[in-house]
Amino acid sequence: CALLLYAVNGLQARTFGVWTLLSSVIRCLCAIDIRNRTLYHITLFTFFLALAHFLSEVFIYHTAALTIGIMAPLMVASFSIMGMLIGLQYLEVEALSQNKKKN
Repeated sequence: CALLLYAVNGLQARTFGVWTLLSSVIRCLCAIDIRNRTLYHITLFTFFLALAHFLSEVFIYHTAALTIGIMAPLMVASFSIMGMLIGLQYLEVEALSQNKKKN
């Protein structure tokens, strides 16, 4: 993790590493099965959590400075949220058209 956080111990670093690995697995699974609505919502939630985490570290806890090391994940999370919300509309339209074909 390329973050410059103050007072990071080994446990905190490993916990953040496990979180990163878990969110990466969820996001890869969503990319494989993008029409799975539950997985899509879980993946979207991981980006909201990441955005909230980094924003809180900068603006609430003041444990990270607003540098490129923090701006990069903030931009990735923000753009991913916007893209997934747009994609969610297509997912909903596709689900409606599938229901109409069944009836």
